[in-house]
Formats: sequence, structure tokens, C-alpha cells
Amino acid sequence: MINSISEITQLWDKALRKIEEQIGEKQLFDSIFATSYIYEISGKTIVVAVKSHLAVALMQTKYNELIKGIVNELTQSDFSIQYVEEEKLQQKSADLEANFESKKPQYFKDSRLNYSLTFENFVVGQFNMEAAHASLIVASNPGKMYNPLFIYSNSGLGKTHLLHAIGNYIIKEKYSEAHILYITANNFVEEYIKFVRGEKESQSLKDFFKDVDVLLLDDVQFLANKPQTEEMFFYVYNDLINRGKQIVITSDRQPNELNKLEDRLVTRFTQGLVVTIQDPDQITCVEILKKKIIEKGLDVKAFDENVLYFLADKFNKTVRELDGALDRLIFKADMEGKSNNVTMDIAISAVSPIKGGKQLSSQISEQKIINVVADYYNLAPSELTGKNRSGQIALARHIAMYLIRNTLDIPLKKIGDMFGGKDHTTVMSGISKVDKELKTDRSLKEAVDELQKRIKV
Repeated sequence: MINSISEITQLWDKALRKIEEQIGEKQLFDSIFATSYIYEISGKTIVVAVKSHLAVALMQTKYNELIKGIVNELTQSDFSIQYVEEEKLQQKSADLEANFESKKPQYFKDSRLNYSLTFENFVVGQFNMEAAHASLIVASNPGKMYNPLFIYSNSGLGKTHLLHAIGNYIIKEKYSEAHILYITANNFVEEYIKFVRGEKESQSLKDFFKDVDVLLLDDVQFLANKPQTEEMFFYVYNDLINRGKQIVITSDRQPNELNKLEDRLVTRFTQGLVVTIQDPDQITCVEILKKKIIEKGLDVKAFDENVLYFLADKFNKTVRELDGALDRLIFKADMEGKSNNVTMDIAISAVSPIKGGKQLSSQISEQKIINVVADYYNLAPSELTGKNRSGQIALARHIAMYLIRNTLDIPLKKIGDMFGGKDHTTVMSGISKVDKELKTDRSLKEAVDELQKRIKV
């Protein structure tokens, strides 16, 4: 998913350059294409604003396949393109704004769904599969199954993304007119305080929620130690549930650990479905990085695979941390004019300021050993940790296991988990084989010695 204005602008700039090359007629390009721009991206449709009705007609008929092909090649996606006169779009925006202002709610005026946060761009792995699956079920059957749905995890692992994805799915796939309200617990506290002070005279807070179909409440733990606010929320909660309206709640801890919330609220949270998001595994982190690179309009192949595993190893505590590290890397590579060849040297330089400076490159980890061995044998790290049993890959895999075991003294079971869930006896057999052959195979000993030197760099 292309999120920011700058990413959208960059995408269309690149597309226009390719379109101009393909057309080869500067006068035609300048009059029809040069002033066009992407007005919005909605789902799988890109709306392009153009200056005239003639431009719309030509793009729709003669050049649509060319434009669509170029855009989808750049995005590695399957967008359809819609062309609209700029004047009509501007009038539509003015009408929508006027309509919105006339219907603007009295409470939670700034509440919005983030339309870029969907199930399509939520990367699912073992660590979050349970929460993602439950969220999709709830979105498909709001108010009918798992009510409330309670999702808990550490910060930065995707709870908020799932809340918005649920809301977006319901509006797009189920009920376009549904009143979906996404708020944080702090938003609720602030509105309650204004209500108590008499700043909201024409409508009570209770009455406002009678029009809500789906309540998406983020960070419920911040309602703690606020008895009167909890009392109001208790009323709102019960009313929504009794009327069959869907509630989804997130927290940084499971319900029975919310000690400072009233027991009657905690009890109700556990009456639905409680799911968690674990810390992400490394393989999923790599997949997240790849997806985010594509979403940013970049080519995954421009990134050395070792770089992706390196980031996944160093920034795997939260998805938010991982995304921040990737943004820093992209910025650094762009500054140095190396966006087409992002190497480990660039990666280490980019993230060193936020991960311990120069020590970062010399820090030995399981992933560093896998990366070094893979590089030595001209393999991808994923080939080492995968299931391919060909001779060269199997040997490199056994060497990596041997070096991890002897350098870091990691349990055999954990090593097995790193290499696709192999049994500890399989790991032991591979390590023993390398250990035995080192005594007689000179070339193998030279290779292992060299690898040990590289690991310590």
C-alpha cells in the first residue's frame, strides 16, 4: 500500500517518465500527460486528475493499457486506473467537505479511520495469526461472533492496524453506511470531561453512542483509576452489547492483568474472545520488510537479502521499530545515491546511531553467522534455513549449525528452530558430521577458519 503524499508523487513521476519514453512525442505528452497527477488511491483503484475532457478520452481509450502496465510494473500490484477532469474532482471535494461539516458529530469530531490500514497490507505470521484471523471473522460478522473481541500485546505489534482494518473491511465489504467509531481510551476520557463540564449541552454522551454500530477502542488500560469515566463507559459498553453492536478493544495486557480497572468491566471483557499478538519471529520480520519495501514503490531486489535478515535480527521487538529502521535505511541509501544496491555496509551505517554505533557490526548473533555462511557460499540466508537438501546447501547448513553451536553455545532445539524447525537430533547429526570431517578435510578446515574470522569482524 502506498501511504504518503510523497510516495504517491514519486510513483506518478516515475510513471510519467516511462510514459514519455514510450510515447516519444513531446508535444502530445506535454499537452495531455504532463499536468496530470494522482488524486487518490482507493483500494485497487488509482484516480488520476487531468486538465481536460480530451485528456480523459485519450487516456481511457488509447493509452490506458500502457499507463496501467507501467503503474503495475512500478508497484508490483494490480491497480485499475480511473481518469477524471480536475475541475470535477475539485467540485466533488467541495461538496463532500460541505456535507461532512453539516453532519459533523458533536463528540469525537476528529475520529477517523485510517484507510491505508487494511487486512491486505497486514503481514500475517505465526506471531499474530490468531489475532488476524479473529479480526477478520469479526469484520465479516459484526455483532454476531466474538463480542467483544479483546486483543492484547506489547506496543507496536499491530493492534491499532487491526482495529482500522476491521473498520475498513466492514465499510467496504459489508455495510457502507455503518457508523464505525475508532477512538482511544484517552479520547473517551477527554470527551467525558467536556460532557461533565457542560461543554456539550445539546446531546448527552450516552445518546451519541446510540448511533454507533461498531466501537473500536484502543488502549483501554488508560481508563484505569478514573471511576466516573469507567461508570460512563460501563453504561455505553452494556448498551452497545445489548443492542447487538460490535465492540473491539485493545490493551497492552490481558484482561486479568488490568488490576486498576473495575472488576465488572474486566469480567465483561473476558465474556467475548481474548487473543494476543506475540513478538514477531525473524522470518515474518523479513516478510514484513519486503512488503513495506514494495508499498514504498521500491524494488526488493535492490536490497541485499542479508540486509533484510540483519534488520529483522536487530529490530524485531516491534513492527513499528522495524519500520523505523527500514525508513532510516532507505533515507541513507537515497542520500548516498545507492538506492539500487543497498548493501550491508549501508545498512550498518544507517542504523548504527540507534543500535550502539560501531559495535553493531562486530556483534555476533545467530543471524550474523547465517548471513556470513550464506554469503561465503553464494547462497541466500533463506536457502540455508530452508528445506533444500542439495549437497552444497546441506554442507553450508551444517557448517552454519556448527558455528552457531560452538560460537554461541545455543541449545540444539533452538538451532533447529532457526533452520525450519528441524529436530535436535538432526542438528546434532549435522554438527557431528562437520566436527568429524574437520579432522581430515583440509579444505573444509580452511573454509571454517575463514568463516570464523569473518564472523568476528
